Amino acid sequence: MAASAQDSQWYLHDKTDGTAGISVDRTYRELLKDRKPTPVLVAVIDGGIDTTHEDLRRVLWVNPKEIPGNGKDDDRNGYVDDIHGWNFIGGKDGRNVSYETAEVTRLYAQLKPKYEGKDRKALKPDQQKEYDLYQKTKAEVEKNQAQYKAQYRGINQFYTQYTTAVSMLKQALNVTKLDTTTLRRAADTLTSATLKRPALGILQVLRQQNAADADALMGELEKYNEQLKGRAEYNYNPDFDSRSIVGDNPDDLNQRDYGNADIMGPRADHGTHVAGIIAADRTNNLGIQGIADAVQIMGVRAVPDGDERDKDVANAIRYAVDNGAQIINMSFGKDYSPQRKVVEDAERYALSKGVLLIHAAGNDGKDIDTAANYPAPRFMDGSAIPNVITVGASAEPNTNDLVASFSNYGKQNVDVFAPGKDIYSTVPGSKYENNSGTSMASPVVAGVAAVLKSYFPKLTYADIKRIILQSATPYKTKVRKPESNDTVEFASLSKTGGIVNLYEAVKLALAQEGAANKGK
Repeated sequence: MAASAQDSQWYLHDKTDGTAGISVDRTYRELLKDRKPTPVLVAVIDGGIDTTHEDLRRVLWVNPKEIPGNGKDDDRNGYVDDIHGWNFIGGKDGRNVSYETAEVTRLYAQLKPKYEGKDRKALKPDQQKEYDLYQKTKAEVEKNQAQYKAQYRGINQFYTQYTTAVSMLKQALNVTKLDTTTLRRAADTLTSATLKRPALGILQVLRQQNAADADALMGELEKYNEQLKGRAEYNYNPDFDSRSIVGDNPDDLNQRDYGNADIMGPRADHGTHVAGIIAADRTNNLGIQGIADAVQIMGVRAVPDGDERDKDVANAIRYAVDNGAQIINMSFGKDYSPQRKVVEDAERYALSKGVLLIHAAGNDGKDIDTAANYPAPRFMDGSAIPNVITVGASAEPNTNDLVASFSNYGKQNVDVFAPGKDIYSTVPGSKYENNSGTSMASPVVAGVAAVLKSYFPKLTYADIKRIILQSATPYKTKVRKPESNDTVEFASLSKTGGIVNLYEAVKLALAQEGAANKGK
């Protein structure tokens, strides 16, 4: 693996007084060098995985009972040609859902025909409750759609001006790249105001955004532009409906025989990044190194650009469990869950089979002890879900920036934090980039769980969860509370008050194994 890539994977490094890594390299070097792992199957429920990526090809799960491409359900599991997993947001004709509405938009669209123009006072008490939900969802959808449309127009206009200026300067300076050095020199030497002004403007923007060069910033603008367009035109558009592509009955929560075998889909950036954090090939001397070295990745596509549907999440969990996954990573979430029970039934099913679920806490900077976030860490009866670990996102420096500013938190409902800011991993096209989110923190914990299961195969899901939480490194660092100006102790933001640490987790597993052997 290239030194530059290794340096960029700060989260693999040992924790120090100044940085909060999880000690992966040290663990392999000192604690696991004389042990032999057994393969572990980890399912990634996400938006798609690039099955051709140079750093993921070798670690993809291959269904041993399925014959590729013969159009038959050889293993009779209900899914045809599911070689690497299954796609619950695709159609049998090969088409795939890319964008989807937010759950709040679907609720609004569902309630609108019943309550538009109605007088609340004329309704029965149970109807009044639903009417209030209609008013709430209507206000949220209309506000978000207007906000994102305005932002999209603004960023699109800036993007057009920026790309025009970059192209003009490259041509005038006869260069292929505009970095800060080139722009500073140009600003000092150019005499034409037509060129000097944009050179100074681009230089200022690059410095503000800490971007390497104009093209790198252009790439970020393109992504942001696309994101805003998706939210304005699809996520918060009550007239948009992509479900006809799938061809199922969305209201039939018992239906499972839908989808297709394309686990990559049209937008595989997020899932590919997640998969690489867990399992990028540690032996091929390419790109990056995943946390777990004896792992297979099963791709289950159920998360579009927009909110995932409860039905698809439930089916994705069941598919993963039925096909042998021991750990499931779930880097997704939303504010509403109208079919919450079907997801909880699937989680109970996973529990009955001893499967551990790792879930991202969410990126709204809110306290999920009081704010809704689904799938929830508790059942509807209020009891904790035993086989779920809920993960917040931490950053590299052990300073007041230790907690990622976007991360959800909760002393009762977030179990532990893990690195989730500026995480370097795989993206489609055999490329690599930094991403941030609790979506990145969750697979860090899934990777740690996979290492524990592979090197200590007798550990149950309950053992692994207990070891991960007990071995988390506690931090009493004063931090800025997400989405707030308040200063709090990092330890107050989760149940453990700590950040996951592989070295300490393996030490605890070794101690447990030693005690068990001694007791024989």
